[in-house]
Amino acid sequence: MATINDLVLIHVDSKPGFYARVEDIVPDVKPGWWQVTLLVLTFPLQVFTWILDEHQLEGADFTMGGTPLRLEDLVSPVEQERLEKEKSEKERLLKARREGGAPKVISLLDRRKK
Repeated sequence: MATINDLVLIHVDSKPGFYARVEDIVPDVKPGWWQVTLLVLTFPLQVFTWILDEHQLEGADFTMGGTPLRLEDLVSPVEQERLEKEKSEKERLLKARREGGAPKVISLLDRRKK
């Protein structure tokens, strides 16, 4: 689900249309609906406020004026790489624990006492 400061790709007619940053999300007067302020990354910059429900914020298709639209939440390649590194490190630790228990910790303080 898109949240404040997220980058989103707006699909227009099932094709990538433009990028925007979610500036604000406030409740609308209708329950379950939200006023979503988008900073559209075009030249010049534009600000749109759309009224969307939860499903549309999560990426469900909707129409405006008969034009099909969809929000796709984007993840920075830098963030994606960091998440993949964390995942592989967790998997490596789990594998090590399954194969021979947790890695042995040797106290340097105990070694000095001997």
